[in-house]
Amino acid sequence: MNSPLNDPGLEQILERLHQMSDDQAAVTNAAFEKREQQIPIDTEGYYDDELRSFLADKMVALDRDKALFCYLLCRSINARRVVEAGTSYGVSALYLAAAVRDNNLTGGIVIGTEIESDKVRIARENFRKAGLHKYIDLRGGDLRHTLVDLTGPVDFMLIDIWEVAQPALELVSPHLRLGAIVACDNTEVDIAEYGEYFEYLNDHRNRFKTMTLPFKGGFEISVRI
Repeated sequence: MNSPLNDPGLEQILERLHQMSDDQAAVTNAAFEKREQQIPIDTEGYYDDELRSFLADKMVALDRDKALFCYLLCRSINARRVVEAGTSYGVSALYLAAAVRDNNLTGGIVIGTEIESDKVRIARENFRKAGLHKYIDLRGGDLRHTLVDLTGPVDFMLIDIWEVAQPALELVSPHLRLGAIVACDNTEVDIAEYGEYFEYLNDHRNRFKTMTLPFKGGFEISVRI
């Protein structure tokens, strides 16, 4: 089956990055399982300095099918301005940037944010190799600071970071246009971590309709109404 990306060079880079993520998955999953035996996932302090240090060099990449789904969603709504919370090494940002490029709209951009400086450096190199760097504004630092100065309407948002998912959505929410889509990963398998996020989504004052799609781990798709 042909990829909807229709970009062999990009697909080769993405396959390499996805394979790196796959290779790390067993170690990462084992670490989380061990930690949950020691500290319940819904306990304050679960996501501490030790866990942050462990994840600092991990891929934490969006699954291939979810990433392609986001590409198609961005194409379907003709997305021009996209925000990604939790860019890591830039895998999903490449799919989003490809969609923005293929939509061929003036000023198309993906605004990403990543707190780990080494990941920012490597992600930017991945963007350059893929020839998509001009479509991505990657901001290094805590998203509670990097996303405060958004201007213009946002068409699509991807959240791939659980511990600050709600603050990320709250920051971007005022900029979401009518019909904008917000995608959030692993909202079923990590549901205990998303309590505040779902409270925000389900508050009618925030104007969202939402459902959990049956991708592995759950994939929340919410629409600004």
